[in-house]
Order: sequence, then structure tokens, then C-alpha cells
Amino acid sequence: MDFSYAIILGVVEGITEFLPISSTGHLMLTARLLDLGQSEFLKSFEIIIQLGAILSVVALYWRELLVKWETMKRVVVAFVPTGIIGLVLYKIVKAYLLGSETVVLWSMFLGGLFLLAFEYWYGKKSPLTPLLQSGENNKLENISYGQAAALGLFQSIAIIPGVSRSAATILGGLFMGISRKTIVEFSFLLAVPTMLAATLLDLFKSAGQFSLSQWDFLAVGFFVSFVTALTSIKFLLNFIKKHSFIAFGAYRMAIALIFWFFIVR
Repeated sequence: MDFSYAIILGVVEGITEFLPISSTGHLMLTARLLDLGQSEFLKSFEIIIQLGAILSVVALYWRELLVKWETMKRVVVAFVPTGIIGLVLYKIVKAYLLGSETVVLWSMFLGGLFLLAFEYWYGKKSPLTPLLQSGENNKLENISYGQAAALGLFQSIAIIPGVSRSAATILGGLFMGISRKTIVEFSFLLAVPTMLAATLLDLFKSAGQFSLSQWDFLAVGFFVSFVTALTSIKFLLNFIKKHSFIAFGAYRMAIALIFWFFIVR
């Protein structure tokens, strides 16, 4: 790896972290295009720079994180099942799933298909419901603790590379009747403790193996992902005002097929 690759991966992470298209999957596929190969450092790099993107949430939503305790209590409740499952399965995921192109491509394709099916069902279920609701249904603190715990379970599905943490959380919230804007913002906030824990766990396990130059690459990727993610968050919030996630579902399927037929085979 060199600094240009660290910048490219940082941009990819920042753009894809909050969109329902899987940042981990895109990082792995980008590494394939750059012919980086799969190494333990690259696996750690892909985990750690996600925290850079997540810190953009802190920059934009610091009030919800530091002042609005009713919201934060729900974020903590949602994090508990994700944290437990992630801790238990960390070694298995990093050893056998993270780095597997087959797992990523199947997850991206089937996840895209599920997005299309879900949006079709969701539109049929409530065709007159606006994409952006208002009032009581549009408040983070009105998510119940039971819903928060369930959202943590939905998010934990994304421990499989290519699934997309944001997609799992958002679709779970929509299924439970939470408004689109509210669940998108909640997925932003839930990402903070989730990726902080994932990064700290990986650093605890692997930091002693990094060389000085590798720390430099991590710093560059971390910073670039933070800056890029600020734009990505604003884009998604504007996008959901008028659109569903159908385009993202089609995109996921197209990317998987392109890699299957032209790159991986």
C-alpha cells in the first residue's frame, strides 16, 4: 500500500459508509481493483478507517450525542446486542469472512434484491405514506427501548461483509414503522459506538503488528474518510426526502454482477 491507495480507500469508505450499499464490501472490491491482495493489515485498515467516517456523525450530531440523553439511552440499548454478537464472532468474521470476495458479492447481490423487494412491499403496504414524515413519528426519542434493542439485532446482521450496516438498521426500522428520516438518523448515531468498539477491539488485537509507515497509512485513510463522509451524510438526508432506496438496490446487484462476470472469474 502507498498513500495514494490510502486516499482512494478513504474516499470509498467516506462515500459508502452511510449509504445502504456496504462500505466493507466496497473497500474489499476496491482493494481487488487496486491489486492490493488480502493481508491482516488491510483487514484492520478496512475496519479502522470506518471510525473516521463515523466521527463525522459526532461532528454533525454532537448535540444528540452529548445533550439529548433520551436519544442516547436508546442508542446504548441498541448497541448492546450488536456489541455482544460482534465480540463473540470477531475472530470467525476476521479469519473466514472478511476478505472473502464470494461472501461479499453474494451479500451485495442478495442484499440489493432484498432492498428492491422490501421497497415494493413497503410501497404496497402504505402507498400514501410520504417518504419523509413529520411530527411525533419523526423524533428519535420516541423510538421505544424494545424497538432500539431490535434495531441492534438487525444491525448485527451486517457482521457479514457486504450486507451493509446502514441498510440492515434502516430496513429494520422501516419494518417496525419508524419514519424514514428518523431511522436514517438513528442509524448514523448507532454507528458511533458500534464502529468505535470494532476499532478498539481490532487495535487491541492487532496494533502491535503495525509498522510506523502503516500507522501513517491509517492516519491518511482515517482523515480522508472523515472529510468525505460529511458530504455523504448530507447527500443521504436530502436524497430520502424524495426517493426510496430502489436505486441503491439496483446498484448493489449491478456491481455484484459486474465483478462476477468481468473481474473475479
